[in-house]
Amino acid sequence: MNHVLYGLIAGHRQRRVLGRLLSEAPELATVDVDLTALKTEGVRALVFDFDGVLAPHDAAKPLAETELVLDQALQVFGAGHIYILSNKPSIERLQYFNLRYPDIVFVGGVRKKPYPDGLEKIALQGDYDAGQIALLDDRLMTGGLACLHAGSKFIYISKPLVDFSRNPIKESFFAFLRFFESFLARLAA
Repeated sequence: MNHVLYGLIAGHRQRRVLGRLLSEAPELATVDVDLTALKTEGVRALVFDFDGVLAPHDAAKPLAETELVLDQALQVFGAGHIYILSNKPSIERLQYFNLRYPDIVFVGGVRKKPYPDGLEKIALQGDYDAGQIALLDDRLMTGGLACLHAGSKFIYISKPLVDFSRNPIKESFFAFLRFFESFLARLAA
């Protein structure tokens, strides 16, 4: 089944849980996440979405401010325990991470979120329990649902990175999706 259709069906079924996740989530940008607290809470593997979390849509590499977060994540969690799980794993991004961050694992070969396949692959490869994995994502009906289905911790990035001047149509589309997801989740809560 197409990941968009799957997300709509699963999002409808899980709307109350998504509503609770949304209502309990603090206003967060990627740079606001307390990585040390996550480690203290038992998180062993930290997973980043790319678009909206590390950079605006279609960027080839993270912003300088989120590179600092990646640097800190490597210090807190260690090499091999940081992952990138993007629905758009471009060759440019993969090459960037191979050169700049060889200790960060770029997850590929899995179905797109909201399928839990990427998180399940991380759990298997790293020998983690699902609850020891945290995903930072700016979308309820992709990352949020993937975490619900996998049993992982969801960190909702409610202040995503956007650049309307560079990519107005795509950024507007994803802003609408975020609004729509939040609207549906609030209705159900």
